Amino acid sequence: MSFVLNRKLAERRAPLATAVNIDPVSASIIRGAFETACFEAATHLGRAASSPIINQSNERNASIIDAHGRLAMGAIGTPHLTFVNAMMVRWALMNMDNYDIGAGDVLLSNDPDHGGGHLPDYCVYSPVYSADGELIVFVALQAHQGDTGGKDAGGFTLEATDIFTEGLQFPCLKLVHRGELRRDVFDMVARNNRFATFAGDLAAMISGVQLAARLLGEVIGKWGADTIKAAINQSIEHSERRCREEFTRWPDGTYEGTVFIDHDTMGTKDIKVHVACTVAGDSLTVDLTGTDDRQELVGVWNTFANSRSYVMTQVGAMIDPTIVKNEGMFNAVEIVIPEGCIAQPPPNKPAALGSFHPACEITEAVCVALSAIAPERAQPQLYKIGMPNAVIGFDDNGMMWMDQGVDCRSMDTSAIQGIDGWGSCPSSLGNLLLSQAEDAECRFPILNISREMTIDGGGAGQWRGSPGSLNVKQVLKPTSAMAWMVSADHPLRGMGGGDDAIPYSNHFNVGTPEEYKVERTAQALLQPQAVIAYQHGGGAGFGPPLLRDAEQVKEDVLDEYVSLTAARAKYGVVLTGSLEDYTLAVDVEATATLRKDMGVGEFTLEAAE
Repeated sequence: MSFVLNRKLAERRAPLATAVNIDPVSASIIRGAFETACFEAATHLGRAASSPIINQSNERNASIIDAHGRLAMGAIGTPHLTFVNAMMVRWALMNMDNYDIGAGDVLLSNDPDHGGGHLPDYCVYSPVYSADGELIVFVALQAHQGDTGGKDAGGFTLEATDIFTEGLQFPCLKLVHRGELRRDVFDMVARNNRFATFAGDLAAMISGVQLAARLLGEVIGKWGADTIKAAINQSIEHSERRCREEFTRWPDGTYEGTVFIDHDTMGTKDIKVHVACTVAGDSLTVDLTGTDDRQELVGVWNTFANSRSYVMTQVGAMIDPTIVKNEGMFNAVEIVIPEGCIAQPPPNKPAALGSFHPACEITEAVCVALSAIAPERAQPQLYKIGMPNAVIGFDDNGMMWMDQGVDCRSMDTSAIQGIDGWGSCPSSLGNLLLSQAEDAECRFPILNISREMTIDGGGAGQWRGSPGSLNVKQVLKPTSAMAWMVSADHPLRGMGGGDDAIPYSNHFNVGTPEEYKVERTAQALLQPQAVIAYQHGGGAGFGPPLLRDAEQVKEDVLDEYVSLTAARAKYGVVLTGSLEDYTLAVDVEATATLRKDMGVGEFTLEAAE
């Protein structure tokens, strides 16, 4: 049933029926009102929720899906979440009568086999009707929850071979009926979660969509249902047209990219993700045929909806950023995902870890493929971190706590043509804000010893990747720790002749005779004062390093992004003076000679392409 359902959920939807011909200005005003409603809902959730994942990190988004199941608007949230919402709402639309869905209802979905992402990504949504009872849109809030009621805290089970190990699945569960909270259902969902904050987070999601539903009701009342439907149609059609205009500028042909995951959680090595991007006139086809389909793999299964979303997240980054992100993008791109491969698993496969890998490798492979024709936008929209990366314990009242290891860090921020990698997060995470180290220390019995960027921690290039950070953490009470280490053998790929990023690594019990490197996975008991040191991979470089401006290399050395050794060995720059007293200077003649000896004449960005 799952593959059949996936095909139904992914079908192209028709425009909404309306007799109104709307002008572009009015359509833009209504689109702005939709965006405001999304912003208000997401902001409400961020301020009302208790979980640091939501109120500190902003790992949430809001979106509006029309009555045909088309994405009409998304907030500035986590991009891949925005593109998943519509698939879950489409399942509800297929079952309006079965679930007795009506005005004032609030629903919950998270099921990977019914249009969802991975289980922790809870989607809460509500229908919005016109005054005469016509369904116009759904408004949805999606947020990553800290637990899913499965075998292991957080919903990440390294050895899981089915979805039931990971937690509870909700294809479509009604939390509020006609404006009245279903207390029995709410309590059942909250009871199947380990964390005391969850009930408040779920209540915040409910009130957030109710707020947005009221705002959208006012907009519909002001403009009229037919005008709103015309505005939605116009916005989606405009995005599709703009996408197709972009594709016509690309040369026809098929462009391929292959990326590997180091290993699954059981140690099977080199899990393959392959993408072929075919441009033909104004159309783009992204085909994942050739992606690994070994059924015995563990932990590397991404949901169908997530895979489509990660494809679109990268495609969206390769085109004009002013194009509105909505269903029009999906109308312009054909996405082919073979049934049974790790990007569209058979029913009941576990999905928690797949939202990291192969999800990230899908975006990376699309970027590698399209870098041949759009190098100026070739920055991978991904985060190569392995999850889980968590320490877990119990407080004095017997309540479980979990530090998911996603607070402040620097990782995966690659360069792009003309711009060095900057900031601490890849742009794929949207407005995700890494919570402060001090916040985790206030909540949990841990001490964050260091968050230093690593010198030479970014890939060298004509434009340099941002360095990764070494995150050193000490636990103050007995805790258990979980880790899945990837992106060591296959770190983030450089573009246009730039170097790859540095690999990830992780050590437990640092500074003791029991210190060891986590090679694959770890489930360990840590004693008080034990130290973990997690090296995050930096961003990759873009363009040949020997073409980087020598003065900029000098500045990189002064800023401690690049070492003196790498300045010479990687960039071919000869520096005189002293770093300690800031008297460094470029020896122009010696640099020119060294670069010539290193073959700088053979390296051009055009040749690298």
